[in-house]
Amino acid sequence: MIGLIRVLTTDDEQVLQEHGRLITEKYGVPVVSKCIPDQPLGIYNDETEEMANPKIVALGKSLEQEGCKVIVISCAADPAIELLRNNVSVPVIGGGSAASYFARTIGKPVGVMGITETLPPVMKNILGDSFIEYTQPKGVKNTTDLMTPAGREKAILAAKSLMEKGIEVIVFACTGFSTIGLADVLRKELNIPVIDAVEAEGLFASNLYKQLTGV
Repeated sequence: MIGLIRVLTTDDEQVLQEHGRLITEKYGVPVVSKCIPDQPLGIYNDETEEMANPKIVALGKSLEQEGCKVIVISCAADPAIELLRNNVSVPVIGGGSAASYFARTIGKPVGVMGITETLPPVMKNILGDSFIEYTQPKGVKNTTDLMTPAGREKAILAAKSLMEKGIEVIVFACTGFSTIGLADVLRKELNIPVIDAVEAEGLFASNLYKQLTGV
């Protein structure tokens, strides 16, 4: 089993399971998804990330005890990833680093979309000189803002603005874009490679899981 940590607190079972469902459907691996407590707007700035860090570590340790062979932190900021790696013996994959490494393999100018004011440092460090432009959809400040028709439309407009800057690959710096199925929409509308953070983390995690379990 792959243990997937959601940093958005939700009682909506469909929302909770969405990232795990995407990974299972795409890569054929079992995923159990759990969310940290008391963060209904997820992580969207330094303060909320600091609040989330000990909760992520606690949940990750619990998932390992339940038998998970790989743990995924399904957030583009890779919050608490080194802390968790120091507290568990299984591999830990972060959404932001997975998406960034994937984008680097394409070798073309990269534009990044997220919901924070600036690009997560882990992604900026990995993307290096391939990174050209970052954009935040207007009026979208947390994951729940994306779960509205207006939020979805603003995300599409933000992606189009990146293309006007000459980028040739779009990378998501928010796993909430996965929840609303934005990658497929942009691939069809814009005819451009789109690196979805959940798909990327699932690619790495599923490969590790299959190696470790012999599946």
